[in-house]
Amino acid sequence: MSGTGSTVRDSGAAGTGPRTITTAVPARLDRLPWSGWHWMIVIGLGTVWILDGLEVTVVGNIASRLSEPGSGLVITDAQVTGLGAALYVAGACSGALFFGWLTDRFGRKKLFLVTLAVYLAATAMTALSFSAWWFFLFRFLTGFGIGGEYAAINSAIDELIPSRYRGRVDLIINGSYWLGAMGGALLSVLALNTDIFPKNIGWRVTFALGVVLGLVILFVRRHVPESPRWMFIHGREEGAEQLLDDVERKVEADTGERLPPPGGSITIEQRETVGFIEIARTLFRSYPKRAVLGFALFIGQAFLYNAITFGFSSILVKFFDVSSGTTGYFFAVIAFGNFLGPLLLGRLFDTVGRRKMIAGTYVLSGLLLFVTAWFFSQGRLNSTTMTACWCVVLFFASAGASSAYLTVSEIFPMETRAMAIAFFYAIGTAAGGISGPLVFSALTSSGVVGDAVLAFGIGAGLMTAAGVVAAFLAIDAEGKSLEDIAAPLSARLAGAAESSAPPAAPAG
Repeated sequence: MSGTGSTVRDSGAAGTGPRTITTAVPARLDRLPWSGWHWMIVIGLGTVWILDGLEVTVVGNIASRLSEPGSGLVITDAQVTGLGAALYVAGACSGALFFGWLTDRFGRKKLFLVTLAVYLAATAMTALSFSAWWFFLFRFLTGFGIGGEYAAINSAIDELIPSRYRGRVDLIINGSYWLGAMGGALLSVLALNTDIFPKNIGWRVTFALGVVLGLVILFVRRHVPESPRWMFIHGREEGAEQLLDDVERKVEADTGERLPPPGGSITIEQRETVGFIEIARTLFRSYPKRAVLGFALFIGQAFLYNAITFGFSSILVKFFDVSSGTTGYFFAVIAFGNFLGPLLLGRLFDTVGRRKMIAGTYVLSGLLLFVTAWFFSQGRLNSTTMTACWCVVLFFASAGASSAYLTVSEIFPMETRAMAIAFFYAIGTAAGGISGPLVFSALTSSGVVGDAVLAFGIGAGLMTAAGVVAAFLAIDAEGKSLEDIAAPLSARLAGAAESSAPPAAPAG
């Protein structure tokens, strides 16, 4: 078979700990044609974003029902959307950092199973809430699991998907959040219908359905393998070889053609762990420009989204006399537009290129939001045209925001990948969940046109600025092996890296 015997041990003896090895595992992964094995990875790992979108949207839409007498909880609307949302965000940030570190240390598979289990348990307990403190506790733990998912899943996906497909797959998977948001908006309309469910049952059903979906995902995810890239660096090169041997046999049997020889190899010094100091040094000393890029992308998308979503319901109700009970339908339309962006534009990130598409989607969405703010200030929009404008803005913004996760996943060395994702995710989530409410909630709920326009302008300005940063600092990573974009720390320490292209120099 095409890929057998791709690892050579250069030093050390079996059973004595880390060794220096030369392996073709990355090249073997990148040369695979798309197959059923890759679909299994996408379904098993990617669908968790649907859960996140479902969670966030459902809670926002059922807040009014939870605060009503007879809901089964003594809690206010403001507590649900304020303290409850803040605790969910705090949990997501904490979970991302905690599980991100564990993912780099103990492997992708162990953690993407653990984080989903945490999410499932916490969501089930939320459905059983009998008091406010119980609800708040398990909102935090639900966020804790979801935050961990982002680090474990993005790192695993990018390390398993061939380089020529990596951009579009990552974008579509991250964009699937909005399928969950759309489902959550429609589900909340159904769950809040007291002709179908009593007040104290309907909101619990929404959380229970999230648990059911999570259990289905967990069943599929059990069959998703560990990342061979993580395995060969952590002394499990034989397992990585066996895994790829099996995959290559299946692919050759499905296609009826032999795979071409792998394009190159890499020499690394195996290691067990990477400390926080080395991770920080790598992100900010070895790759300072890439760190600035990550900050800009995450902060820009966080503020643009909060500029719209925090004021979404209030603007429709206050300025366009839309009934609060029907805003879920408008949100479902916007969510669908968000999903279409990564779905239709994702391929271009692999063909036109990362730099052009990241900069273009960020700048264009920012400029379009400026235009929307101007039309709104002039009184030229109604509820339908306002929603249409938001859809167009978010069509491009969603592709850009999804590319932020792709970017921080692929531009840093493998040993720090999950932690890098976690770090920038936590920064962006904190900006959206802490600064966002402080900045935008008062502006968009005041009922003053000028305040809402200012909120739009802040989000649009930061998104546009992030696009300009990307135009100068984004990495042309399309079609390249992860090891060529950023050489593993172990390869630099070993002083040898052999591949079809030289490793990226640690200059930012």
